[in-house]
Amino acid sequence: MRLKKQPSLPRRCGVLLPVASLPSPWGIGSLGRAALEFVDFLAAAGQTCWQVLPLGPTSYGDSPYQSFSAFAGNPYFIDPGVLEEDGLLLPGEGEQWDWGKNPAQVDYGLIYQNRFSLLRLAFSRWTRKDPEFLSFMDVRKNWLEDYCLYMALKERYEGRSWQQWPDPLRLRQPKALDRAKKELGEEMAFWAFCQYHFFRQWRQVKEYANSRGIAIIGDIPIYVAMDSADVWVHGEQFQLDEDRRPTHVAGVPPDLFSATGQLWGNPLYRWEVMEKDGFSWWRARMAAQGELYDIIRIDHFIGIVNYYSIPAGNDTAVEGRWMPGPGDKLLAALSDTLGQGRIIAEDLGVVTAPVRRLQQRSGYPGMKVLSFAFDSGSSNPYLPHCYEKNSVVYAGTHDNQTLVGLFGRMDRKSLAFAREYLNVRTNKQLPRAVIRCAMASVADTAVIQMQDWLELDDTARTNTPSTLGENWMWRLLPGQLTEDLAARMKRLALVYGRLISPTDEKEEP
Repeated sequence: MRLKKQPSLPRRCGVLLPVASLPSPWGIGSLGRAALEFVDFLAAAGQTCWQVLPLGPTSYGDSPYQSFSAFAGNPYFIDPGVLEEDGLLLPGEGEQWDWGKNPAQVDYGLIYQNRFSLLRLAFSRWTRKDPEFLSFMDVRKNWLEDYCLYMALKERYEGRSWQQWPDPLRLRQPKALDRAKKELGEEMAFWAFCQYHFFRQWRQVKEYANSRGIAIIGDIPIYVAMDSADVWVHGEQFQLDEDRRPTHVAGVPPDLFSATGQLWGNPLYRWEVMEKDGFSWWRARMAAQGELYDIIRIDHFIGIVNYYSIPAGNDTAVEGRWMPGPGDKLLAALSDTLGQGRIIAEDLGVVTAPVRRLQQRSGYPGMKVLSFAFDSGSSNPYLPHCYEKNSVVYAGTHDNQTLVGLFGRMDRKSLAFAREYLNVRTNKQLPRAVIRCAMASVADTAVIQMQDWLELDDTARTNTPSTLGENWMWRLLPGQLTEDLAARMKRLALVYGRLISPTDEKEEP
């Protein structure tokens, strides 16, 4: 199969906001009224994209990039208000639970304790004979039953990783699996109920967004978590030994920022095995993601060309080595599955010549991040005069400081360069100037974090890499998305050709 070059994306703009960050009375963003109201705000603000973070069920640390499944949705996002409309909760019943005292932050401890209790209450009132549910089960049979059994077993074994389960289940012996399915049938039905309502609610949000001219940009990590249904079920696709223990894991080597590198710990793929069956697992994964999103950003695109392999059990990434990835072969399979014009490559970091050549052959737009642009003079590749048209520019990503936080801590030399480059007099003017710079750039797509439009400091930061406990918590507050802000956003979209006005459509050369 030959890799076909993806056409360029149209010129447009959008906002990065995790679903978890939406305002709601339920302690965490959810797929109800607030999601639809945010879509309305984006449309009023002249935006044509909404970028979200991965939507999978999260594990320890609450990171959307470490999920129990590459296919399932996060039950936390199921909106109790919609369940009330469905007759599964009584009016006001969802508001009787404790979802936390601070509406500006997610209290994951409380969400974990109470959300599933509420969902189980709704489940107790649900009938499983709905034809739509039966169709849902059939369409997703390639992963849903395995996921439900995996979650039921995690519940039985108090949340422990499948690597710590009894050997007959850890090794997936058929008799043990059959017995578990019989014993845990009701628990499996609960997890199927959660998935049905997640996908049902998400479909309503996505269809509404599309009807208002908003495309959804999704984000998928290249690797999956070791503690996931994917690795438990499809162990032959990963670098595991005969005892189903990892032999090598993912990370990145030592660099100027870390003398010991980064040890991520995700299991690595057996690319040669995947290639033999036509990348069937990846095809299924991307087909599922293609249902959720209009455009998909592949995190750590570099790993498709070459990946860093670290022996399992090592304490650091020092002793790893680079290994070749599947390259064109995988991308051809993904393109065949998804169709054209649907992928963004996260190509941040050290981009080698082979990575750049693959990206050029694929036509996937890469990423430019203005938060990285002002610390090394005019040759910095993240400065807009260095961009190519086929790229996506961000003021900052979920892993960066907010713009206010960035310029509040930047050294004097970099600040002086930023002021000169952006043609402003004061540091206070820099955040807005960066957004204008991104919108004005030649990059086809510009995406700005909601925190940066709101000019918030680092207390609103989404994630600080390599830390635990204070991440993925920030939330919008009701009333922050004003008509004045929408008007300012729309004006920039019009001025810089990222939104075609009715007047422009009538003008002919």
